[in-house]
Amino acid sequence: MILNGVGNRFRSGFGEGLVSLLLWIGIGAGAAGLYAYRDAARDMAFRALGEMRPGEPVPGRGDEVVIARRVDGGFTVQAKVNGRAQSFAFDTGASAVVLTAETATQLGLHPGPGAFRVQVQTANGRTAAAPVVLDTVAVGPITESRVAALVTKPGALSVNLLGMSFLERLNSYEVRGSRLILRGARG
Repeated sequence: MILNGVGNRFRSGFGEGLVSLLLWIGIGAGAAGLYAYRDAARDMAFRALGEMRPGEPVPGRGDEVVIARRVDGGFTVQAKVNGRAQSFAFDTGASAVVLTAETATQLGLHPGPGAFRVQVQTANGRTAAAPVVLDTVAVGPITESRVAALVTKPGALSVNLLGMSFLERLNSYEVRGSRLILRGARG
C-alpha cells in the first residue's frame, strides 16, 4: 500500500515535471529561433506596424524606409520638418516640397506678402508660392538638410507635398505593390 502511494506520487510528479521540461524546451527553441531569424522577425514586426499605421515610415535595411499605401491608393508620408512632425502626400509631380500656409505658420515660417512670387499649378488651380529653405526634412532615418521648399498662400492647398526637391536627393524611390520604398543617399 505504501509503495503504491509512492508510485502514484512519483507518476504525478513525473508528469508535471515532464510538462514543465517540454514547456521550457519550447520556450528555449522559440527564443533560439527568434534570435536566429531576428532580422526577419524585425521586418515582420515593422510590416505589421506599417499596416496598422499607414504613412508611418518603417525602417528597412540601412537607410531604407518603407511606407504602406493608404486605402484610397495614395501614399501619406509622416516626416519631420525642422524637428516637427508633419504629414505629406508623396508627389513626384511636385517640383519641390510644398507646405500649406498653416504648416508654415506652425514651423515659424512667415513669408511676407511680397515673397509670393513663384507661380505654381496645383490640383486646385494656379496660385503663388513663396520660396523658403527648410533646415531639415527627415523621413525615418533619412535626413536631408537645407531643402528648398515653397509655401502656398492660405487656402491654396489642403495638404503638404513631398516633392522632388527632397526626392531627387535620395538614392532611389520606388513603388512595389502596396509599398513605397525610399532609399537614402547613403543607402
